[in-house]
Amino acid sequence: MPQVVLKLPKNKLAELKKHYHTSLKSSTPTHAAFAAKTPNCTITAYTSGKVLFQGQNPEAEANKWGDSNTPKGKKTMPKKQHRFHPPESLFTSSHIGSDEAGTGDFFGPITVAAAYVKDHQIGQLKAIGVKDSKHLSDDQITHIAKQIVKMKVPYTLMRLHNTKYNQWQEKGWSQGKMKTILHHQAIEKLLEKIKPEHPEGILIDQFSQPDVYQKHLRSEKKELQPNVYFMTKAESSSIAVAVGSIIARSSFVKAMKQMEMDTGLPIPKGASPIVDKAAAKVIEVYGEEKLRELAKVHFANKEKAKNLLK
Repeated sequence: MPQVVLKLPKNKLAELKKHYHTSLKSSTPTHAAFAAKTPNCTITAYTSGKVLFQGQNPEAEANKWGDSNTPKGKKTMPKKQHRFHPPESLFTSSHIGSDEAGTGDFFGPITVAAAYVKDHQIGQLKAIGVKDSKHLSDDQITHIAKQIVKMKVPYTLMRLHNTKYNQWQEKGWSQGKMKTILHHQAIEKLLEKIKPEHPEGILIDQFSQPDVYQKHLRSEKKELQPNVYFMTKAESSSIAVAVGSIIARSSFVKAMKQMEMDTGLPIPKGASPIVDKAAAKVIEVYGEEKLRELAKVHFANKEKAKNLLK
């Protein structure tokens, strides 16, 4: 069975656990901090800092977190890039980038943004602070998003409210399929908006294998657009993807603030015990049905919140 081992600093394990919180297994092996199961592989994180990715496609998850260490007794093989990996020239050309926010948060919508950055705008966007949104505060993201709009960078934004999210999830849609359809729609609308211009390519921040992405499209009778590329951590290499990331995150932050204004209650990000308490308060004040409007109710936070009210 294919496997990849990473050695990560212990503080990174907490980030890893948060990322896979909806996929955590109830039992863990001896000396393991936690274990999770994704469609790609099983992930076992040990207290020593070693993380084992094992299953059908362990590289898909491991590559999100660092360079793999090949287990002893096995030959080191060069990383194989899929056929949808972008050429280096794309990063300095006029291209579309697409990214999302809100996927791991119990409260708030999933937001997806696609942006068309022309080659001559790349330097200016870097100058105003555009970079991977994970390294920016909410205030910085809001400020930079406003500057991006002032620069008239063409973009499209899709926001999946949780009423619809929960309907799709109960219909059997995975979060991966939802994101696929949102990215596809954002790119379609943007291509229409920038006509007759043709980007050199389209880069999607990879959240699933390209074959899986295409399978989700086919299930809804849609086809992949021409010149589409996929890359993990694409926002670190592509300014267009970084712009999409900032716009998506800015929209997510705005939606969270609006929910706080509408309910008069704190609506925290993430999926921590603090979120459980906030969800319990929503149920107590407004009833469980209100939670369907505000949150992804298949997350474990819902049951934890209900248990707090017993």
